[in-house]
Amino acid sequence: MTNIIIAGAVGLILSMLGTPLAIRLFSRRGYGQEIREEGPSGHQGKRGTPTMGGTVIVLAALFAYGASHLALLDPPTVSGLLVLFLMTGLGAVGFLDDFIKIYKQRSLGLRSGAKALGQLVVGAVFAFMVVREPNVYGITPAETRVSFLRDIGPSIGIVGFTIWVLIMIVGFSNAVNLTDGLDGLASGATGAVLAAYVLIGNWQLRNNCIDQLGPNCYWVRDPLDLAVVAAAVLGALIGFLWWNAPPARIFMGDTGSLALGGVLAGLAIATRTQLLLIILAGLCVIITLSVIIQVGFFKMTGKRVFRMAPLQHHFELKGWAETTIVVRFWLIAMLCAALGLGLFYVEWMPRA
Repeated sequence: MTNIIIAGAVGLILSMLGTPLAIRLFSRRGYGQEIREEGPSGHQGKRGTPTMGGTVIVLAALFAYGASHLALLDPPTVSGLLVLFLMTGLGAVGFLDDFIKIYKQRSLGLRSGAKALGQLVVGAVFAFMVVREPNVYGITPAETRVSFLRDIGPSIGIVGFTIWVLIMIVGFSNAVNLTDGLDGLASGATGAVLAAYVLIGNWQLRNNCIDQLGPNCYWVRDPLDLAVVAAAVLGALIGFLWWNAPPARIFMGDTGSLALGGVLAGLAIATRTQLLLIILAGLCVIITLSVIIQVGFFKMTGKRVFRMAPLQHHFELKGWAETTIVVRFWLIAMLCAALGLGLFYVEWMPRA
């Protein structure tokens, strides 16, 4: 538990103090956000706001994770390092995307094919490594099975598992990216999910099959360290949100949104709660579905379901204030995370 507190506190402090430095540095170098012309008119006033703030989140989380292990002289685990690799690798893809936008002064960075290729390469390395490196009890960070509250069903094979992991990684990194459309929206939404994973990792540690074999115990390789990873990123995210809340003084950019989507997918895979993430990150899933529905319906009928997609912009065009949308969507995100946690704990409720 001490590891979790140290990781969260160090991540918070580093991000809280580091973000203003990044704002000044990025502003001085002209690393400002470009705004789509077809977007809501109110967004044009945000043009030039420093972006690539996700760099601070990633660096603060990495230092916080390292500090928690250094403070207790506790070596890092394979599971924790793999999830951090996934976060950092996708953050690097996002950083390249952001840098191209800034360098070429346009709202589009990497071409969609190049961006997807970067995500797939990082995801493939993660998928390859996550089913290897067993501990002394023979438990690997993940099994070649689909999971909900734990692994379910038979093995889907290494090829099937790799495809499934890639779908999760690309899907959730893009889902957080789509959610990042208003000041503080993605930060608050992913923060709720990370808080849930701090609790899930801690609960799995206290009910692991190594210490107490039972019908509901968990075969998870490094539950405590996964909670530490979640706490480190959560602390860094809260410190960043202080400056990213409406009106934002800095945006996380694709650097942050892809990294955060990656860490959520990585935590879900390593804690054996892959399908549960759909509920925990329900707001991101809803926003992604709004884009799929909008594009699909328009291609079939030539008409739009929403005034604009992603969903948050639909409410902007209906006249909702940005802060109203952000706060209400935060509430939805917290309710989704609470529902997911409730489902996670329900199997431990006493049965008559």
